[in-house]
Amino acid sequence: MIGYLKGSIISKEPPWLLLDVNNVGYELEASMNTFYALSEQNESSVALHVHMVVRDDAHLLYGFASLSERALFRALLKVNGVGPRVALAILSTFSADEFAACVQNEDVAAIVSVPGIGRKTAERLIVEMRDRLPQASASDQSAGKIPAASASGDAISALIALGYKPAEASKVVRALPEVDDMPSEMIIRGALKALSSK
Repeated sequence: MIGYLKGSIISKEPPWLLLDVNNVGYELEASMNTFYALSEQNESSVALHVHMVVRDDAHLLYGFASLSERALFRALLKVNGVGPRVALAILSTFSADEFAACVQNEDVAAIVSVPGIGRKTAERLIVEMRDRLPQASASDQSAGKIPAASASGDAISALIALGYKPAEASKVVRALPEVDDMPSEMIIRGALKALSSK
């Protein structure tokens, strides 16, 4: 199993990264929080903690900037009805601390704002994650960082990949102030905040 990769970025289109490790390209899917965390360092040296999913038709890799984020992702996968896409959507909407606060405060409304999560799944998450959260946010070691690409188109694509409708994603991105001068990660963060406050 692959648990860690270090190399340089070939291409970056949230939520996808293509990482060159000794002339082998690894395609990984990452949360928006990982993109935020990795947005300030050189693309030529990126390190990610990895979770690998083996299916009959594919081997899928998920990259994380910290061990705590990967631990939370793995804990989320153990909840009935939560797959990798929903887990990434949660990690893209909340930091580990914010999600822990939602669980502790039984904030169903906040969790339901995540694309792909209905009320029943939100309630199940609150019940099942109470005991798992301390392990999920235990150790937080930063892995490596990459710079942001500046494009509202990338932000809209990332929002669509997270489950938002194209028209909704486009509308919320265009409504952000100074969107033309912002990197894609900031646009995505602002859009997610705007969408979750609705």
